Amino acid sequence: MKFLQKHKIYIPIASAALLGLALVVIPNGMRFTGFFLLGLAVVWLLGLALNRWAKRSRTGKICNRIFLAGLIAGICILCTIETMVIYRGEMDNAALPADAVIVLGAGVNGETPSAALWTRIRAAAAYLSDHPNIPVVLSGGKGSGENISEAEAMRRALWSSSEAFNARLLLEEQSTNTSENFSFSKALLEESGIDTETAYIAVVTNDFHCFRARMIAQREGLHTISVPAELPWWWLTANYYLREAFAVVKTALLDG
Repeated sequence: MKFLQKHKIYIPIASAALLGLALVVIPNGMRFTGFFLLGLAVVWLLGLALNRWAKRSRTGKICNRIFLAGLIAGICILCTIETMVIYRGEMDNAALPADAVIVLGAGVNGETPSAALWTRIRAAAAYLSDHPNIPVVLSGGKGSGENISEAEAMRRALWSSSEAFNARLLLEEQSTNTSENFSFSKALLEESGIDTETAYIAVVTNDFHCFRARMIAQREGLHTISVPAELPWWWLTANYYLREAFAVVKTALLDG
């Protein structure tokens, strides 16, 4: 008991580290949250060490202040980006008209769409039902563990008895990332007669991905509206929203 009381400050750190390790090791779709918790535990330990150093040394005091300033700045940046990501993901543009649609691919397990892809397929089906007679690009190549392309998986799920509807489906099966999704889809739309310089494109993707997708689409010169698809489980949604904030920074710095 005395040991726990003496070292109680380490209990939340150890708890975060153990939970993070469990999320990383056990397959559950939340690995990023696991790594985030492990990183949080490391930062927490570093903060404690710097705080103790600051009590004994002027240099330690300076380093501790720099650490705290950086930590506060990082939290502010993360919160700002997260707010923008959530705001864009919460916008419901399903009623807005568009000249064409791009459905961004997600993982396929063999030939079965993942949970994320199923939500995009359902959102696309609803949008296309309300907005007939416009072309739709199903965009996504074949990745690791996928027996068919993501575009083909979407085509099979959306295929109907209406030949007119099926004729609207354009497959883009070469892309391996979001940037290529838009670049290759843009070319397909132009081949089908869409003026991509003036057209408005409805982009169907998951809610957490809407902000970054719009960033990338703008680089391709596309005018887009977002049609968000929600994941069925809140904990996965939270995991992907957290991950997406870091992905936005990567896109802005490395892909810019």
